[in-house]
Amino acid sequence: MERMPEEQGSQKASKFQWFLFAFFIPILFAVTVALLVFTLSGNNIFETAKEYGQKIPLLSSIINGERSISEEVMESQLIEMEAEIKDREARISQLESQLDSKKLEIERAGLEKQRLEQEIEELTAIKEENKRAFKDIVKTYESISAKKAAPILTEMKDEEAVKILSNVKADTLAAIMEKMDPEDAAHYTALLTAAKESDVQNN
Repeated sequence: MERMPEEQGSQKASKFQWFLFAFFIPILFAVTVALLVFTLSGNNIFETAKEYGQKIPLLSSIINGERSISEEVMESQLIEMEAEIKDREARISQLESQLDSKKLEIERAGLEKQRLEQEIEELTAIKEENKRAFKDIVKTYESISAKKAAPILTEMKDEEAVKILSNVKADTLAAIMEKMDPEDAAHYTALLTAAKESDVQNN
């Protein structure tokens, strides 16, 4: 004869109750008492369990696993940061070197500019001095007699003679030309005419 469902349910409930009363509750009570005894005796059950766990290789790897992984990550990050710092220091050093080089170039350019300005001033001074000297020469030829000036000019290079003749007064030029040989006078007249035409074209 088959058992009724109610009887089967009551048998299952009685087995569960037996498990609770005969096995689970006594173990739970024993663990509680053990923890209480360890705590009252001054021992930390968790530290003790950790010490024993570290002695066992499998448990030790489980306990220390998280710590070792985090340390590895931190060491890796630290190495990366140190490498980045070194790279930035190298870049800063490179930029400082470039800046020093640019400053040196600027200083050299400034010195070269000063040298050129000084040369220009010197050349300008020489040019002004030459102008004054040439004016003095022209005045000298205007002050001496045409008879003395004519043979001196014919002995000069054509360029120098024409330069002087083109800057003396008109009456002095006429007097000098009168005292020259006709061939020399014609020669210098032609040169003076060409010089004036050249000046007109340039202006």
